[in-house]
Amino acid sequence: MQLFYNPDIDETTKSFSFDKEESKHIIKVLRKKDSDILHVTNGSGLLFETEITLASDNKCIVEVLSIKKSPEPKFRLHLAVAPTKMNDRFEWFLEKATEIGIQEITPIICDRSERKVINLERFEKIILSAMKQSNETFLPKLNDAVSFKEFIKQKIKVCNSSRIVRKQTKDL
Repeated sequence: MQLFYNPDIDETTKSFSFDKEESKHIIKVLRKKDSDILHVTNGSGLLFETEITLASDNKCIVEVLSIKKSPEPKFRLHLAVAPTKMNDRFEWFLEKATEIGIQEITPIICDRSERKVINLERFEKIILSAMKQSNETFLPKLNDAVSFKEFIKQKIKVCNSSRIVRKQTKDL
């Protein structure tokens, strides 16, 4: 199954069109034509089965036939990882993390990190491509790079606030 991505669709969408780049890929490269079936996800767990109603390399319009909702993961996985010196290794990591279902990735910059600047736009494209290739319906969130100390401070605040909520619910 080939999977396509459109973040702007939801359960109420009846039909939509792909952008020019994606339309050209669908019609010229994959040689899809009118009445062919495409599978599309919005990255939030919805899988749309669609039918091509207008096959043009400038604008491919599809009509939604059915919608399937993927179950929410039972637990949430968030990885914090320092980018490696070799960019291709970090890109490979992003692919594999997406394929196994990680929901959130935060690049962290440590004191001895050799790579201090990362290209988030390129990494988001790699994650999107890995999601489509592995037929996942959830797109992992890629956070901005933060220092290790800042990441720990953020997580401590979240843990403390969740403890307060748990304690309050126990008292009830």
